[in-house]
Amino acid sequence: MEFTASDIRQIQEKGIGIEEINKQLAAFRTGFPPLKLAAAATVGDGILKLKEEEVDRLVNSYNELKNNYYVLKFVPASGAASRMFKHLFEFVQSFKGSEQEIAALESDQDPNSVGYLIQNIEKLAFYQDLCDTATKNGENLDQLLQNKDYEKVIRLILFDEGLGYGNLPKALLRFHRYSNEYRFAIEEHLVEAAQYATDERKVAKVHFTISPEHREKFMAVLDEVQPKFEKRFGVSYEIGFSEQKPSTDTIAVDMENEPFRNDDGSLLFRPSGHGALIQNLNDLKQDIIFVKNIDNIVPDSLRGETIRYKMAIGGLLIELLEKTYSYLDLLDEGFLEPHELDEISSFARHQLMINIPESFEGLSEIEKIDFLFQKLNRPIRICGMVKNEGEPGGGPFWAYGSDGDISLQIVESSQMNLADPLQKTIVSNASHFNPVDLVCAVYDFKGKKFELPEYVDPLTGFISKKSKDGRDLKALEVPGLWNGAMADWTTIFVETPLITFNPVKTVNDLLRPQHQA
Repeated sequence: MEFTASDIRQIQEKGIGIEEINKQLAAFRTGFPPLKLAAAATVGDGILKLKEEEVDRLVNSYNELKNNYYVLKFVPASGAASRMFKHLFEFVQSFKGSEQEIAALESDQDPNSVGYLIQNIEKLAFYQDLCDTATKNGENLDQLLQNKDYEKVIRLILFDEGLGYGNLPKALLRFHRYSNEYRFAIEEHLVEAAQYATDERKVAKVHFTISPEHREKFMAVLDEVQPKFEKRFGVSYEIGFSEQKPSTDTIAVDMENEPFRNDDGSLLFRPSGHGALIQNLNDLKQDIIFVKNIDNIVPDSLRGETIRYKMAIGGLLIELLEKTYSYLDLLDEGFLEPHELDEISSFARHQLMINIPESFEGLSEIEKIDFLFQKLNRPIRICGMVKNEGEPGGGPFWAYGSDGDISLQIVESSQMNLADPLQKTIVSNASHFNPVDLVCAVYDFKGKKFELPEYVDPLTGFISKKSKDGRDLKALEVPGLWNGAMADWTTIFVETPLITFNPVKTVNDLLRPQHQA
């Protein structure tokens, strides 16, 4: 591909190399192979189910050991909430205000419908803000509802003349209503952090990824709410922000896989998905990092079990990490006794869930040492998994890597070859779902930070079809943050209670009992 001088300037301004662009263009031409599944991870075969007394012990272990580490809560929070309001946007476009439409709205009992939202609008945490916004616009919300002016009410939720929720990130939406406050999603993460991500100085460290256009609003909300929670929980917060780097954007192509050009002739680049945040994660200095999505939160009344399991998987991580470090010290010295190699390989197989191939027994002592050292000296993550109750999306599987090795992976449906009957059968045997509930250890046994991009499987990207200015295009997403971006990590799956997974995918989810404080 020959680029013009203007193209090269544009590419360089983003901090991307020409070689990387050519790799991306090649990926569009060849596509990405589906991930070959070996088996579904289930309880007893890839998923650890903790007994209640084990959970209690691990919580105590976490509380005893966490101050030996720097702990951080990492929250991807840059995504726009527009998909939360998809059915509201569709309503505004199609609603004509006829008597039949109004009657249908007022009788609709589908919990996912616009009518149900309107009937229960007073239960939403942002209802008071909506009233205030209507007043500023010279309207009265109660009067609008009585007059059945439902389109205007929905517009007040979505557009900038009202709350502008259709253009804000989820972090800046009010999720939960309490007797004396209405909390933004970002506030609930501050509440969580105060309860499991504090150090001995009572400092809670939280890091949010944000989009640059919303930075000012993030700061304004935090200036308002941070002192309140510091006083309430007796903590101080260290809050960090980062943005998805322009250098992680990917080039878009037309349907013939040629670079897509804007009307002015410039190249079109697009954000490459949440997998790009592995760079943001890599920039952090903390040892132990909890990762949780911005919309997976519950009000105070349901938070106890979430906190308990957060600390339990944190305790498990620290215990496994310390044992791993001690074995790596032995392996680094070399000259191990046969029983020591057996002990380490048993630990790797049964506690770190590392697949030890049959060929391992035929290796020489030095080859065994080298194999175990390479397998143990990697970033580690504990991933909470909930029983699948029909939620779409990724889950835990044993999968083949590009090197033929089998390992535990979180696999998205887009990575699966469901046209293959055998693969489809494996997927049908899946019992658990990925709620994005991770705790990660990112330093090696000598105290050196792992270079996390080195552990990405580049063959697990994704190509999607989009459009711009009425023209079709293809977009390239890099391997997902908890999928291919962590493909070469040591991965342990732990079953966690269903109550720990309460995402808000549509605005109507805020009317579920779990989100009604």
